[in-house]
Amino acid sequence: MLEAAIFDLDGLMFDTEPIWASAWEPAFRRYGLELKPGLVQRFFGMSQHRIEEIVDEEYDHDPRAIPAVRDHVRIGIEEMLAHGASKKPGLDELLAFLVERDIPCAVASASPRAIVETHLRKGEMEKHFSAIIAGDDGLPSKPAPDVFLEAARRLHATPARSLVLEDSPNGIRAASAGGFLSAMVPDMVAPTPEIRELATCVCSSLLDARDLLAAGKLG
Repeated sequence: MLEAAIFDLDGLMFDTEPIWASAWEPAFRRYGLELKPGLVQRFFGMSQHRIEEIVDEEYDHDPRAIPAVRDHVRIGIEEMLAHGASKKPGLDELLAFLVERDIPCAVASASPRAIVETHLRKGEMEKHFSAIIAGDDGLPSKPAPDVFLEAARRLHATPARSLVLEDSPNGIRAASAGGFLSAMVPDMVAPTPEIRELATCVCSSLLDARDLLAAGKLG
């Protein structure tokens, strides 16, 4: 019996990753920096603090680097607050399935709490989540398992009987490290053989994850 479901937010529940991705180039250009190829792909699932650490290292502690990262966040937040982001296919159906079975849910995201709460409010789904773990809560970033372990603790669930739903490789690595069941629903990054091995399953959509749960093939 599944004890809990723990959701990532960006790219999993809402189609936000293209918004975040498109904000990098103008932010770096504003500070006279060139965005290094392949750098952004490393950031999916990471907290802002960890991203800042990586960018600072990659740009040899250039004093413009961290302000550029923070400007990227500002651009992305302004875009999402102004226009929102659409729900990913199957989200409502999966949540309805979990609610019907009294399976508690949490969000464990690298995004700031204000952004997480804004998306949940606009999506009219705040009542479905008993806990929110956000990027500004100070926990180690994925691929460390801490955000998922904290979510499970707040839901009074054991990791081995809790399902993590993720779109990023770092999220799947974190779920595996914490001993969770995990379903990857790829968004911007396709699963590698390593990630397919770590994940309990790879789903084509959240609706696919719902169907696997209904068939007793996941948790």
